[in-house]
Amino acid sequence: MLQKVDPSWRTGEPSGLVSNGPRHSPQPRRMAYGPMKLVCRCLSHTVGPSRFAFAFLPSPSPRSRTALAVSPAPSLPRSPSPKPQRVSRIFQNPLPAPQGPTPRSESGAMDLDPEGIFRDDSDEDDDNVQEREANKEMVVYLVDASPKMFTPATNQADEKDETHFHTIVNCITQSLKTQIIGRSYDEVAICFFNTKEKKNLQDLAGVYVYNVGDRDPLDRPTAKLIKDFSCIEDSFMSNIGSRYGITVGSRENTLYNALWVAQALLRKGSVKTVSKRILIFTNEDDPFGAITGAVKTDMIRTTIQRAKDAQDLGLSIELLPLSRPDEEFNMSRFYVDLIGLDGDEITEYLPSAGEKLEDMTDQLRKRMMKKRRVKTLSFAITNDVCIEVNTYALTRPTTPGTITWLDSLSNIPLKTERSFICNDTGALLQDPQMRFQMYNDMVVKFSVRELSEVKRVSSHHLRLLGFKPLDCLKDYHNLRPSTFIYPSDEHIFGSTCVFVALHSSMLRLGRFALAFYGNPTRPQLVALVAQEEVTSSAGQVEPPGMHMIYLPYSDDIRYPEEVHVTSDDAPRATDEQIKKASNLLKRIDLKNFSVCQFANPALQRHYGILEALALGEDEMPDIKDETLPDEEGLARPGVVKAIDEFKASVYGENYDQEEAEAAAAKASRGDASKKRKAITDAASLKSAAYDWAELADNGKLKDMTVMELKSYLTAHGLPLSGKKEALISRILTHLGK
Repeated sequence: MLQKVDPSWRTGEPSGLVSNGPRHSPQPRRMAYGPMKLVCRCLSHTVGPSRFAFAFLPSPSPRSRTALAVSPAPSLPRSPSPKPQRVSRIFQNPLPAPQGPTPRSESGAMDLDPEGIFRDDSDEDDDNVQEREANKEMVVYLVDASPKMFTPATNQADEKDETHFHTIVNCITQSLKTQIIGRSYDEVAICFFNTKEKKNLQDLAGVYVYNVGDRDPLDRPTAKLIKDFSCIEDSFMSNIGSRYGITVGSRENTLYNALWVAQALLRKGSVKTVSKRILIFTNEDDPFGAITGAVKTDMIRTTIQRAKDAQDLGLSIELLPLSRPDEEFNMSRFYVDLIGLDGDEITEYLPSAGEKLEDMTDQLRKRMMKKRRVKTLSFAITNDVCIEVNTYALTRPTTPGTITWLDSLSNIPLKTERSFICNDTGALLQDPQMRFQMYNDMVVKFSVRELSEVKRVSSHHLRLLGFKPLDCLKDYHNLRPSTFIYPSDEHIFGSTCVFVALHSSMLRLGRFALAFYGNPTRPQLVALVAQEEVTSSAGQVEPPGMHMIYLPYSDDIRYPEEVHVTSDDAPRATDEQIKKASNLLKRIDLKNFSVCQFANPALQRHYGILEALALGEDEMPDIKDETLPDEEGLARPGVVKAIDEFKASVYGENYDQEEAEAAAAKASRGDASKKRKAITDAASLKSAAYDWAELADNGKLKDMTVMELKSYLTAHGLPLSGKKEALISRILTHLGK
C-alpha cells in the first residue's frame, strides 16, 4: 500500500513534478521508495510503455523534506530545494479564482456544496451531512490597525480619499454576507492587532477580538455582526484605538500576540474535518523596521516560529497585502519567511501600488474566496495501486437555500431525529440491530454491517477499466454537469505522481479513461477526460486535471423521431443571405463571453431582499438585470446597418413598409371590433330590461318600436334587415314560439 503521510506538493520543472515525504521522517529514503516503485508498476499496467526516470533530490535546507522527482527519461528536472506549503507549478490552483464582485449568484460554484447542490437525488441524507461537516471552514480575519492603515489608499485624483482600513472592512463585510447565505455552517472570528485597547482571553497587549452579543468569538456569522462591523469605522478610534505595537525600547510584539490569539481561537474542531485559515490584512511589509539589533532578530525568529507551530497544527496562514501609494509591498522583507513562499508564488502576492481601489477590492475578495472540494475519492488504478483524488464542482447553477425548520419560540434550528414506535403499544423502541428476510419459511437475519456489505458494489469509489480514443466520446453522452477531479497526497503519499503520469500520457495519446464509479445508490460508468492547463497574461484560465463525465445507461439515450414534411421542401438560404447573416453575427459577437459574467437577477433580488430585512435596511436594493439586451450596443450605426441589410436580403426591401401597413390594418380591425363590441354591450343592457318571452306570449311585440326590437336582435347576434313584421317573426323564431 502507499504510505500515509502529511500532505504537501512541491514545485518542479514543467516536464516533471516533485512530491515530498513527511516533515520529520526517521527513514526518508524508505518512505520515498514505496511510491517510486508503485509508480513504475502503475505505468506498466495502464498507459503502456512509457520511459520514466526517478531520482532523489537532496536538500541542505533544514525545512526541506525528502523528495521524489518524476520526469520523462532521459532528462531529469532540476528543482530548487523544496519548501513547506508549496504547490507544484504544473498543478497549481486547481480551480480558477471566482470572478465578479457579487459571489452570491455565481454560476461557477467553486465552493464545497454546503446546501446539497452537487448532491445526487438518490444520495442518502447521512452522506450529505458528512460531506458538509468535512468541508466546514473556520476563518480568523487578522486585521492590522496601525496608523498606516488609516492613510489614503491611492493617489488617484478621480477616487475618494478612502483608506486601506475602509477597504478591508468592506471586503470582510461582503465576505460575511456571502458566507451567511452560501456557507452558513462556516465559523469566523475578527481580530485586530496594533490596537490601544486589548480584548482577548490570553490578555495579550495590542490584540482586540471583535464580537457582538449572543455569539462566541469564533462562531457562525450573524446579521448583527455584519451590521455592527460594517459601521465599525465610525467608533473604532474612540472605542478600540490605533497605535504602533512594535516600537523602539519595547519588547512587545503585537504580531506574535495576534498569531497566538488566532491559534487559540481555532483550537476547537479537528483538522481532519475542518479547514482552518488565518487571513492577515496589512500594508506594512516590515513590521519590525522600527527596531534594530539583537532585539529585532529575536522578535523575527520567535514570530516565524509561532507561524510554523500554527502550520504544524494544520492551520493555513495567508497574507492579503496592500500597497501604499507610490510604494510596492515588499514580501521579501519579512512575510516570505513567515508564510513560506518561494519563486513564482511571491509575484502572486504583489498588488500594484498604482492600481485603483476598486480593482484592489476585487483582488482581495477573490483571494478571500477559498476553493473547497466536494468529496475525496479513492481511485483504483490496478488491483494493487490506489491513489487519492479530490472532486470539485466547477460550474453549478445557484439555487435558493434549503428550508430550515426553526423553533417557534426561540428561533433555534431544529434537529431531525428518527424514532421507532411499536404498533401495538405505542412505546418508543430502539433502532433494531438486526434485519431479517423471509426465505423458504425461514427467517434470515442480517446485521447492519452485513447489509452495508451487501449494498456495496465496489470497495473503491473509482476503478479504472481501460482507455478509448477521444472520438468515441459523443456530446450526447454528457447528461449532467461533470465533476472535476484533482490529485491529493493528504492520506496516500505518491498520488500526485501517479496522477500526473496518467494525465500526461492520456493527453499525449489522445485517449480518455473508462472507469467504474461505485456509488452505493447508483453505480455507473464514467469517462475521465484529461484537461491541460491553459494560462494567459492574467493568470490561469483552465485548471489541469480530469473531468469525470457520467455516461448514460442504454435507456437514457432517446433517438429523435424523423420529421415528415407534408408540404414542399423547406426554403434554402442563398449565398447572399448567408453572407449578410455572417456579417450580422460578427457585429454583435460578444468578446470573451462567459456565463459567470451574468448573475441570476431573480436570485440577486431574492438574496438582496433577505439581506435588507436581516440588516434592518429601509430601502430595498436596486438589482441590475444583466440578462436584458444591450440596447445601446444594438443602436450602434454598424449594428443597425447590418440588421437592415440582413432583413432586406431575407424579407425584401419593402419589408418595413409592409409590416407598418399590416400593423395599421390590424389596428383598424381592432378598433372596429371594439366598436362592435360596445354596440353589442349597449344593446344587451337595453334588451335585458324586457321580459321577451312574456311579451311574445301576450302578443305585445307589435306594440314595441323598431329600435327596441333591434336591441334584442343585436344582443343575440341576429340580422337587423327587414320590416317590423320580419323583425318580430325573427324574434319569435329565436324564442321558439
